[in-house]
Amino acid sequence: MIVQTTIATAATFEGVGLHSGKPVRMVVRPAPAGHGIVFLRTDITDASPRIPALWDVVTPSRLCTLIENADGVRVSTIEHIMAALVGAGVHNALIEIDGPEVPILDGSAAPFVRGIMAKGLRNLGAPLRAIRVRKPVEVREGEAVARLEPAPALEIDFSIDFTDAAIGHQEKHLNMANGAFVRELMDSRTFCRQSDVDAMRANGLALGGTYENAVVFDGDRVLSPGGLRHSDEAVRHKMLDALGDLALAGAPVLGRYTGTRAGHAMTNRLLRALFADSDAWEWETCTPAQAYSLPGAGVCRAAVAAR
Repeated sequence: MIVQTTIATAATFEGVGLHSGKPVRMVVRPAPAGHGIVFLRTDITDASPRIPALWDVVTPSRLCTLIENADGVRVSTIEHIMAALVGAGVHNALIEIDGPEVPILDGSAAPFVRGIMAKGLRNLGAPLRAIRVRKPVEVREGEAVARLEPAPALEIDFSIDFTDAAIGHQEKHLNMANGAFVRELMDSRTFCRQSDVDAMRANGLALGGTYENAVVFDGDRVLSPGGLRHSDEAVRHKMLDALGDLALAGAPVLGRYTGTRAGHAMTNRLLRALFADSDAWEWETCTPAQAYSLPGAGVCRAAVAAR
């Protein structure tokens, strides 16, 4: 039997919100089996401060993943910490945060993974259940496509196309089993074009964005100091985002995700389409034979420290 996990002791992260530019402190705390991932706004006193990290509380937001409870309390830009939790193999956690936006840190999931793994994980004794995709489900919007179909383990295929020569066409396929997230994706940073930065700031967004916490492209140039961490860092980051958004299913997903020019909103639409069709998925209790088929399996402190 594969069991649920939580972080062994609390991990603290401090930084600024990418869009708000405001300082924020976030603490990932242990939680019991069956708790799932829940955010708790410690600055909220006049409404319910708890927001479960689930697909059906996502509210439309063009530039990030934003969740909102019935009282209108929100937390945004959750995709990187969600990807980190999945990639580190954490199934249950209480995330206390004193503002409306997760800190951007370096723009990737690596600082979160390192902080979590430095504290270690604790087994909870309860069986882990996964969501098995039983038949293809797809959503489209113009040239953008997001699709889930049956596969033995979680696989992600992604392709992007940008007119900027420094990005261009990129595509990548990964089987996410056995620590692939740590090896291949966790350090890939969020990215944008300089023209996008100018437009966002004109509209009061990206106020916390810098060349240090995002890769900024301008035509054939990479403006961020030090250049790219990977030649295809852009598509790797889109895969990181997709993993974080799929985590809002509430359990590990066993299936192949294909994204073509897809983003946060489309992945959420895809999850809504999946759960709307009871024949498209089923619960499956993870067995020892699946020990290394999950994204967080096989991840250890030494492997994370070496990245």
